[in-house]
Amino acid sequence: MRLLESRKGLSVFAFEHSEEYQQAQHKFLMAVESMEPNNIVVLLQTSPYHVDSLLQLSDACRFQEDQEMARDLIERALYSMECAFHPLFSLTSGTCRLDYRRPENRSFYLALYKQMSFLEKRGCPRTALEYCKLILSLEPDEDPLCMLLLVDHLALRARNYEYLIRLFQEWEGHRNLSQLPNFAFSVPLAYFLLSQQTDLPEQELSSAREKASLLIRQALTMFPGVLLPLLEYCSVRPDTAVASHSFFGPNAEVSQPPALSQLVSLYLGRSHFLWKEPATMSWLEENVREVLQAVDSGDPAVEACESRALLEEGRGPSICGVSVLCPFPKDVTTQSVMGFDPLPPLDTIYSYVRPERYLSTPPCPVLYFLAFQDQSGQPWKHNRSLLPSNTPWLWGEAGGRRAGGSEPQPRPEPADAGRAGHDGELPPQRPGGASPGGRR
Repeated sequence: MRLLESRKGLSVFAFEHSEEYQQAQHKFLMAVESMEPNNIVVLLQTSPYHVDSLLQLSDACRFQEDQEMARDLIERALYSMECAFHPLFSLTSGTCRLDYRRPENRSFYLALYKQMSFLEKRGCPRTALEYCKLILSLEPDEDPLCMLLLVDHLALRARNYEYLIRLFQEWEGHRNLSQLPNFAFSVPLAYFLLSQQTDLPEQELSSAREKASLLIRQALTMFPGVLLPLLEYCSVRPDTAVASHSFFGPNAEVSQPPALSQLVSLYLGRSHFLWKEPATMSWLEENVREVLQAVDSGDPAVEACESRALLEEGRGPSICGVSVLCPFPKDVTTQSVMGFDPLPPLDTIYSYVRPERYLSTPPCPVLYFLAFQDQSGQPWKHNRSLLPSNTPWLWGEAGGRRAGGSEPQPRPEPADAGRAGHDGELPPQRPGGASPGGRR
């Protein structure tokens, strides 16, 4: 990793690949294009900490429902990249930036994202939220992995309501977060859940309840097509007056733009269970009736919210740096989707190119790891003996996984800090198999 520039208190860094690591990268791309997973396994036996190979193989294990191995490969990739950190690069300062357009940096983004997903599935929402914050801090203006569509969900699951409210208050002025349906509904829910806590003063609880009701009414007015799908997800039958009303009826969902429908589907599919509590549903029902009364009486506030929604409709979700395309363009749906670099940006910044001797026939446009069979026709998961986990020099002892090893050195010496990689060589052994990729 090297420091590219420092400006306005921010430091821009970039991972670099040494010549030896570039050779391993070229071999990896050839292995991917061969459509033979065992070629990547062979490459990992010679370069066991090659990051893209670990990312791709992690997807292979995940598809084969070997979650433990998939998580371990991601942790190994994070440890590999941590060993290449610049001395000035800090994960906690919030002032370090990584340009997502550089393929070398994208590997770090994707490793963090995959680790965050594993943590959420394992029931560790607070740790997953910290990973989400980290990814967002690396390039907050562009938000290449759309963390703004996920951070509210993780904050609510982690019961970190104050953080979500503060994020909304500080970013609403310049990012228009209320134009995203997930923030429009999650923030009032955070206020409401905060008002249910008993360890706060009565005045704060009352203020939070009033703010929650005000914001949920605005959300229901701006996004009326969310209510009925939300109730359906929660297995709640809506009242006849609500279901038959023109404001919340089926026409509200059908008439919304396709991009907004996609955002609503993402939000409800991920966060609907947060609304199932009886107290939450009663609060929602109360405010739905208030909105219907305001609509029927011609309240100017309703018209103001609708006008605001129409004003922002032209920009849609992209106002927060999030681009949602519905449907996906043909050049996206017909290209290969690789686990180590899915949907790379069109303005990718390449620091080196593949030599002609490493070029081969492009792969067909299918997911790489959908069919795992070796040349004998046996499922790939039966060939786990080829994986690095069964290699004694990788784990320290041949008798078992996560054996002890020598003292780790997670950071290179300052004299070597500018080097991008470790040339695919084995980094120092971690004690007890602990993964620094699991901490910040």
